[in-house]
Amino acid sequence: MSVKTPPPPTISSKSPEESSVTMTEIVLPSDTNALGTIFGGKVMSWIDIAGAISATRHSRRAVVTASIDALHFLAPIRLGHFVHIRATVNYVSRTSMEVGVRVDSENPLTGEFTHTATAYTTFVALDDHGRPTQVPTLNPQTANEKRRFVAAQKRRESRVLLAEEIKKAEKQENETHRG
Repeated sequence: MSVKTPPPPTISSKSPEESSVTMTEIVLPSDTNALGTIFGGKVMSWIDIAGAISATRHSRRAVVTASIDALHFLAPIRLGHFVHIRATVNYVSRTSMEVGVRVDSENPLTGEFTHTATAYTTFVALDDHGRPTQVPTLNPQTANEKRRFVAAQKRRESRVLLAEEIKKAEKQENETHRG
């Protein structure tokens, strides 16, 4: 008996809110260093998970992390605090999506919130054979979503230029070593 793979979803347009994700975690002793603050790698892991969920919601495909462009730790997160991770697709190219992730900590005893980290991640959607596949376009609705879209577009242009410069430098270096 042959099982047929369903056809890929129709490529349409989605708003950033349709793919938005909010995760909440608690900082446990195993998550912290000798200072009682969370390991940066733990925060990075949560950022990657939230970003992947958001990108999957947008594309309705399996996704892989292509890059974490910018990760800025702004304040420590302490043992016992709640961590709120919000991820939203900011920009879409043909097969890739930039997902912005904001991390806030909450002191459970006072209710005080602190913005602790921000990251920009890029995910690529994959087809059933593990190859990059087209994703729905992004249709920002609010003024904030439109601002994030324009900023993400500029970051993508910078990433593309940087990749070209690196490739060019590597080619020159290889030619120098051969000659």
